[in-house]
Amino acid sequence: MYLDKLHIVLAEDDQDDRLLFNNVFNHVKINHTLKMCEDGIELMDYLRNSEEVPDIIFLDLTMPGKSGIECLKEIKKDERLRDITIAIYSTTSVKATIEQAFILGANVFLKKPNEYDELKKILTEVIYINWQYITEGFNKENFMISY
Repeated sequence: MYLDKLHIVLAEDDQDDRLLFNNVFNHVKINHTLKMCEDGIELMDYLRNSEEVPDIIFLDLTMPGKSGIECLKEIKKDERLRDITIAIYSTTSVKATIEQAFILGANVFLKKPNEYDELKKILTEVIYINWQYITEGFNKENFMISY
């Protein structure tokens, strides 16, 4: 799917979660760059001011300043950003929140695992999905991934 280097952005306010995410991607065998944003405001500033559009954004829902849902809405309204693959990356499993993320156009909902190996398995699966072709079979049943 990604010919040169996968450009990944993580929007996550929890420092421990950012560190774990970074450690996992350092061990996943894919050429990538990783930009980490500490909240939704920093994410949206980065997206609006960067010349490079990320391939995938891992988006936490509960962040200070601007929530993941608010960011998702803004991304999907922006013509330059709307086609970015969005992976909601959250501890929540509230059905209404999952439904809202689906309706707003997120590509996948990942429940944050507690273990390193589980996170590595989930992230590896997500980055190797060819998102260009998955939209045909896209439905709520295959929207959430958790281990």
